[in-house]
This record gives sequence, C-alpha cells and structure tokens, in this order.
Amino acid sequence: MAVVEVEGLTKVFRVPEREAGMRAATRGLFRRQWRDVRAVDGISFTIEPGEVVGFLGPNGAGKTTTLKMLSGLLYPSGGELRVLGYVPSRREREYLRRMTLVMGNRNQLQWDLPALDSFELNRAIYRLQREDFARTRDELIELLDVGDLVRKPVRQLSLGERMKVEVVGSLLHLPQVLYLDEPTIGLDVTMQKRIRAFVADYNARFGATVLLTSHYMADVEALCRRVLVIHHGRLLFDGDLAALTHRFAPHKTIEAVLADGETVRLSVPKEETSAATARLLAEHEVLDLTVEDPPIEDVIEQVFAAEAEVPA
Repeated sequence: MAVVEVEGLTKVFRVPEREAGMRAATRGLFRRQWRDVRAVDGISFTIEPGEVVGFLGPNGAGKTTTLKMLSGLLYPSGGELRVLGYVPSRREREYLRRMTLVMGNRNQLQWDLPALDSFELNRAIYRLQREDFARTRDELIELLDVGDLVRKPVRQLSLGERMKVEVVGSLLHLPQVLYLDEPTIGLDVTMQKRIRAFVADYNARFGATVLLTSHYMADVEALCRRVLVIHHGRLLFDGDLAALTHRFAPHKTIEAVLADGETVRLSVPKEETSAATARLLAEHEVLDLTVEDPPIEDVIEQVFAAEAEVPA
C-alpha cells in the first residue's frame, strides 16, 4: 500500500487585484477585483513506503503549497489526497503524530526560549514517554552537534544554527513521513553533508518515507533515486533521477588534461562517447580524462525549457 496517494490535486488561491494609483485604490474600496491563481494544477503521484523522493522546481512552482496540503496546513481546492490512509486536511491526531514538516525558511520553535524548552513542549504535545524522549533528544543533539546551541534563545541563532535545532525538534516523535522543505538552507558545506547523512540514516533505521525539496542539487543526488519535477503547478516528470538525465540531457561531457597543460572539454551525444574518447586518446597525449553526465541543475533547466516550448 502506498504511503502517499495524490490524484488530481489542485489548489487555487483567490487574490485581490487592482491597478496602480490613488483612483484605482479608491475604486477598490467599493468594488474589489479578484483573480484566481492556480498554484497546484491537477498533479498525481504515489510514494511507496521507505522511498526518498526529490521534489524539484523553481520558486513559485507549487512545491511548498503541495507540502502544506500533504501536511494538512492547507485544504485542497480539488482532487484526492491520502497519506498513511489519512486525509491530511482533517488533521487527525494519529496522522499528526506520524508525520513532520521541516521548512527551512520558517521558524517552528519558540523565538525567545532556548530550543530545549521547545523540545519539552513537543514532548507534552506528542505525549512522549520521558525516557524515550530523552534518549531520542540526546541522540539527535549529539548527531547534529548542537549541544551548545539548544541552550540559547532561538532568536540568537544564525539561520544555519536554527535549522539544526529545527531538525531536532521536528523528529523527537520519530515520524514515519518526513516533508523536508529546503532543510539545508543556510548551512555550510560540512553541515549540509551531515544533514544528508542523518536523513539517509533515519530513512534506513526507521523505514521513513521522505519527500524532499531543495535548491541544492547535491541534496537530491545524495538522497533520491526518484524525482518529481513541477513547474507552474503542473507535474512535468516523475521517474528515476538517472532517467531524467537520459531524457533531457542526451549528452556527456568529456574533459581531458593534455601533456602540454591544455584542458579540452567536449560535449558529445552519449552514443558517441566511446568513439570520441578513443579518438582523443589516439590523437593526443592525455594525462587525465573524465567522462560525466551534465550537472543535474542543467538537466532541470532543460526540463523547464522543454515545457515552455509546448504550445498552451
């Protein structure tokens, strides 16, 4: 049985609209104009138990809106949605105990209190046994190296420091479903790697299902075999990360360092890679040679470009 089942999911926001200027502002007081913004436009997908799936797209594509509907923060305008057999918008206690939402650009801990106090509040909310809570809390604190940070008021922490303690607070109840929205934002490279390693370990240890959004493609490449690509609220691609590269970037990059110090970089069709490599080695004295797929960022740009070329 799939953990996440989404069919025709849609979210439409009704927003006020007016022209610039005092006259338009005055007119808007008596006759306000509205327009519909379709943030999510009939997307469908399923996620199986234990999958770690990347959810990719530019700003405004509908990723965060989708996560908010999955977590029950927003009510869908249309379509069907079930997670662990629950309808998220009903916000049933048992569902809330089994999932978590981590948003890199939102603060979920008490701003003026040390994180440890917020952790205690979470313990009470989720009705966790003190012994189990303390063991999980201390393990997470040690893993993310935040022993000093959790004793400071959250408002005194940098964005990167806050993200680390946010992750601890969000996982104290050991959720089965994780919605991670930019979880490594603001972190240095070392801590990004630590967060990735932690998510992979958590997934392996507890069989958790993870839906991850990130602008850091290293996060996606390290954690996700499957990706969903969304743009303008519509799902453009659902499949293996490798298949995404194969479909939208049919070239490989050959880079060779020659004996005279010159670096040669070639982009060739994948089916011609072997022949191009052999020719390069036959015609030049090569000190080093690498053959790589294009960066995933370039692949995603190709996806959006292909979508833009499709007639409306």
